[in-house]
Amino acid sequence: MSKKPEDYEDIPEYEDIPGTWVFDAQRARKGYHLNAFFYSLMKAENRAEFLADERKYLEKFPMAEAQREAVLKRDWNALLELGGVSYAIVKLAFTDKKSYQHMASKMAGVSESDYVKMMLAGGRSPDGWRSKSERKG
Repeated sequence: MSKKPEDYEDIPEYEDIPGTWVFDAQRARKGYHLNAFFYSLMKAENRAEFLADERKYLEKFPMAEAQREAVLKRDWNALLELGGVSYAIVKLAFTDKKSYQHMASKMAGVSESDYVKMMLAGGRSPDGWRSKSERKG
């Protein structure tokens, strides 16, 4: 018998990794219109229209208000949590003439130069806070 997406919701470890949002079928459905917006930015005329009036352009897409606010605030982590795909989200960073490195450093909460140093040194250390449930108590 195959499992349905809702069969995984009661598995605590499924969402227990800090700063990580599993892109499952539920999150994909939630982010469908958000990701459609990101992919619209592949066309120069859409980027220009968006930059001219961001709020107005976002109204073309039937997404949740929290998703619109995350776009307007460039809240990169919230965009992931709200169903955005990193490959799509980066189109917004590129529209702002920012690099993937810039976006990832903001997601990691470090400066861009510290992010580069961290990646060149092998990435984030596996030591430390590994589980949201470790913080409970």
